[in-house]
Amino acid sequence: MRLFDIIAILISLSAAFSWLNYRVLKLPTAIGLMLGALLMSLILQLPIFGGLEDQAKQMLASIDFDQTLLHGMLSFLLFAGALHVNLADLSEQRWVISILATFGVVGATFMIGGGTYLMFGWLNIEVSLIYCLLFGALISPTDPIAVLGILKSAGAPKTLETKITGESLFNDGVAVVVFLVLADIAMGTTEVTVTSVSTLFITEALGGLVFGLLTGSLAFFMLKRVDSYQVEVLITLALVTGGYAAAEHLHLSAPIAIVVAGLLIGNHGRRSAMSDQTREHLDTFWELADEILNAVLFVLIGLEVLVISIRGDYLLAGVLSIPLILIVRFISVSVPITLLRPFRSFTPGVIPILTWAGLRGGISVALVLSLPASEMRDVLLTVTYVVVVFSIVVQGLSLGPLVRRLTQR
Repeated sequence: MRLFDIIAILISLSAAFSWLNYRVLKLPTAIGLMLGALLMSLILQLPIFGGLEDQAKQMLASIDFDQTLLHGMLSFLLFAGALHVNLADLSEQRWVISILATFGVVGATFMIGGGTYLMFGWLNIEVSLIYCLLFGALISPTDPIAVLGILKSAGAPKTLETKITGESLFNDGVAVVVFLVLADIAMGTTEVTVTSVSTLFITEALGGLVFGLLTGSLAFFMLKRVDSYQVEVLITLALVTGGYAAAEHLHLSAPIAIVVAGLLIGNHGRRSAMSDQTREHLDTFWELADEILNAVLFVLIGLEVLVISIRGDYLLAGVLSIPLILIVRFISVSVPITLLRPFRSFTPGVIPILTWAGLRGGISVALVLSLPASEMRDVLLTVTYVVVVFSIVVQGLSLGPLVRRLTQR
């Protein structure tokens, strides 16, 4: 199938499901789109739609999901998210965010990995420990896309919104680095020593941060010397695409680089290098790009059910993974917040809200699909999909009432 045909189908489906959700379902956009695509995928599996199901599977097979997201859409989504984060607000929450996005992700990786290894053994499903750790890494990053709209509509305090946004932006990059380190170990390309693993992690993470500062500063320099919103929007596009691609070629963390560059342009660049007209056009452009790409992403997530292995024991493993992941999320959130309580105040109900707001999304699906084809990957794909669907639908729909109940009492 031609690339243009695939893009046409995905955008048409996204538009149709968006209209249906706006007119009928009236759910948060991300949840409504994914549910629409998921329902269509299930209907296509009925015997009377055998031909259409085969064509849909053929289309999905021609889309490299992990390449499309990790090496394409992610750069735009992260930049658009970082562009509207206030650095002053982020700085006030820096300790909570940095601990959750680093130690929280690493700790969750090993706790989830160990727990799933024991669970798979109990279910007589053969999955090696390193693949269980890979699952822990890919399921640890939280997805801000489906959460932020819900938090705003629920009237969540700004400090809480900043914690969730900041953690989600940075833990994507950290989790990808952890996943790549573990993948290198699994494939035998990295010697398993504390020094080698630490060096690889530091190079990727800190290198991405420094590279983001450099590319963001270059873009800032260029923006400050022109006053044409067309040119300035094009410069930000070049920063996102060129900066992400260059970071990947240099084996640095491209997600961290783009988040840092987005924060720099969204704060110093917006304040010192743009006219009011440029700010208005830049915001409109990136908000629209963010909405369109998010719509396509959640439609893709819903359609992916067509290519997973539907087996009873795999589905059971996915269902059992849900409470395990929620318990680990509770531990990784409650420990740092409890330790920081003597030094700062927190929003009422911050621990249960942050625990329940840890939605999983496209990053997790893309990372599991990047693993080499094998029976172990099939297991992890099914488990990941079950967890992602549960978190987006069940946690997403109940998060608003939970926030209102705990913060407005």
